[in-house]
Parts: sequence; C-alpha cells; structure tokens
Amino acid sequence: MSSEPWGRVDEQGNVYVRTAGGERIVGSWAAGSPDEALAFFQRKYEGLVLEVDLLERRIRETDLSPKEALHSIERLKETVATANAVGDLDGLVRRLDALVEIVQQRREEIKAAKSRALQEAREAKERIVAEAESIAAGNNWRGGGERLRQLVEEWKSVPRLDRKTDDELWSRFSQARSHFTKRRKQHFQQLDAQREEARLRKEKLVAEAEALADSTDWGPTSARFRELMREWKAAGRAHRDVEDELWERFRKAQDTFFQARAQVFAERDAELRENQEAKEALVAEAEKLLPVTDYRAARAVLRSIHERWEAIGPVPRDARARLEGRLSAVERAVREAEEEEWRRTNPEARARAEATVAQLRNSIAQLERAAEQARQSGDQRKLAETEEALQARRALLEAAEKTLAEFSGA
Repeated sequence: MSSEPWGRVDEQGNVYVRTAGGERIVGSWAAGSPDEALAFFQRKYEGLVLEVDLLERRIRETDLSPKEALHSIERLKETVATANAVGDLDGLVRRLDALVEIVQQRREEIKAAKSRALQEAREAKERIVAEAESIAAGNNWRGGGERLRQLVEEWKSVPRLDRKTDDELWSRFSQARSHFTKRRKQHFQQLDAQREEARLRKEKLVAEAEALADSTDWGPTSARFRELMREWKAAGRAHRDVEDELWERFRKAQDTFFQARAQVFAERDAELRENQEAKEALVAEAEKLLPVTDYRAARAVLRSIHERWEAIGPVPRDARARLEGRLSAVERAVREAEEEEWRRTNPEARARAEATVAQLRNSIAQLERAAEQARQSGDQRKLAETEEALQARRALLEAAEKTLAEFSGA
C-alpha cells in the first residue's frame, strides 16, 4: 500500500483522496505501482489548481461580470467536489470561497457605482431640463435655439433613468422646446409685420425726400429733411435688403439737396467776404471804446457804428455769430456804464442813502449815552446789551457811508 498526505492506494489498487469529510475513492490502478497511481491522480489535481489559478486571474484582472464569475466559481466548486484527483481539494474549495467574497464585494461596488451613475444622470437631465425651461422663458431667439439643439445632444449622451423618471423629465424638456419654438415663431411673425410696416413708412419718406432733392427753398427744406431723418429713425428697420436699398435712395436725395445748398452758400459767402472785412473794422472801432469812461460819448459812437453796420449788409454765416458777439460785448459794457452812472447820480437814491446815514448816526449817539449811563450805574447786563447793539449799528453805518460815498464820487 502507498500513501501521501492527500491520498493513498490500498492493496486492491483503489485510489483514495482525503478531504475534511473523510476519504472517498477517486479511481483504481492495476497497471503499475501505487506511486505511479498517486502521481497520475496528483496530475489531475494540478490541472484543477491550474483552473482555479486561471479563474482567480480572470476575476482579479478582467472586467468579468459578477454573475458570470459566480457561475464559474460554482461550476468549478462542483468539479472540485467530485474530482477524481488527489491533492488539497479542501484548499481549492477555500480559495474558491474566497473568490466568492471578492465577487460579492465587487458586486456591491458595481451596484454603488451604478447608483452614483444614475444619480449623476438624473442630476444632469434635471440640469438640462432646468436650463431648457429658462431658455423657453427668455427672448434670446438666436442663441436660445442653438443652445436647445446642444441640450438635445447632451440629453442623448446621458444614460437612461428608470422609465417613469426619464419620461417625466423628457416631457418637461420637450414642452420647454415646444414653448420656445412657438414663442420664437410668434416673435418673428410680429417682427416681420413690424418690418413690413417700417418698409411702407420709409418708402413714403424716400418719396418725399426725392421730391425735395431739387428744392431751392433752403431754410424750410433743410428743416423738413431734419424732420424726415427723425421720422426715419423712429420708423424702425425693414428687412435688410429692402432697408439698404431704401436708405441708399434716402441718403442720395439728402446729399443732392445739401450739396446744392452748400454750393450756393459757398458762392454767396464768397460775395460777402468784403462785408465781413468792413464789419471787422467796425468791431475794432467799437472795441476802442473800452473801458468806457464817458458813456454818452460811447453811445454816440455806437449809434454811428450801428448805422454803418446795417448799411454794409450780411456777412458769411461762419463769421456772423463771432462778429455780432464782439459788438454785443461793447454794447453791454456801455449799457453797464450808463446804469452805474445813473445809480451813482440818482437823487432819490442819494437822499435815501443820506437819510440812512443820519438815522444810524443818531441811533449810535443814543446808544452811546445809554451805555455811559449803564456804566455809571454798574448795570453790567444793560451795558453788554447796549454795546452789542452799538457794534451792529456801527457796522451798518460803515456800509451806509460807503454807499453814500459812491454817490459823491469819492
């Protein structure tokens, strides 16, 4: 009889394997020695070890699904349990049981990962729906439409949820897109109507502008062209191709009129340069009156200048305001000098100033006597009140005396 730790061969040639459950026959051997029989069945065990090794590597190193892995483990355990082999079969079973624990752990990890993925997918789709609903409530027609198309592609890239949740979110998403599309269509229909109205209004403006293009009634026509421009801006925009064509006609009519007016005014201004030179000389003559020392003489000179000014006639437009402004400055200085002289020599005003000075002097004299009486009687409160009143009257007197001095020419 031959024996080793995991099996033996009896005298009849029966081969046994030892397990935790006891011995069991795995075969018989009559062709050779008992050692050869054990070696034969040990090689079968080594084949089982190789299968377990391979399964371990598949489970640890590949993406074998938990279901498939458990099926392989159970199948191999059944093979080991009934194997006609000699070796540590219980050890192989323990290794396979350990693999079951690994697969169960992986199953939980996959379950958790799937749960996280579903939660992320739900959050992603809720974000997509919320953004779509925000776009649907806004007026960004161009950018909003493009973004909704992008959101559709994003939706397709997100994994499906449970049917009920996925259908509810898709329904909201679809409604938001439909609502946006409907509002955008209404907007552009209204915009088209507005542009058509703008076209009709601008065609009338163009027709009037073209009718005025050859006018020589420069003032009223210029004013009307300005009004037409304001009306043009207020009319809104027509469709682009029509807008550009109408604007070109409108601008051409404007240019025709204002170029003709500019040419006429340029010719007229050239004729008026001599008048400008003459009025420049009159202004220089008027400015010699400054500063005004004798307003009567200055006014006489100004009357003469005005008579000659009117006789000269108009000057170029670009010089008119400047020349009139310089002459007006001289006139203003003469007028101020006259007003100052009248104020200084006005008998009524002088009499009022003299009366004010006399009244203040009399009041001061009375207050000085009252102060002296209070000082002699030791009435400090009365003395303080009187001196305060004196101080105020003296300040008023000083100002009144200055005013009176102006009437005296002092």
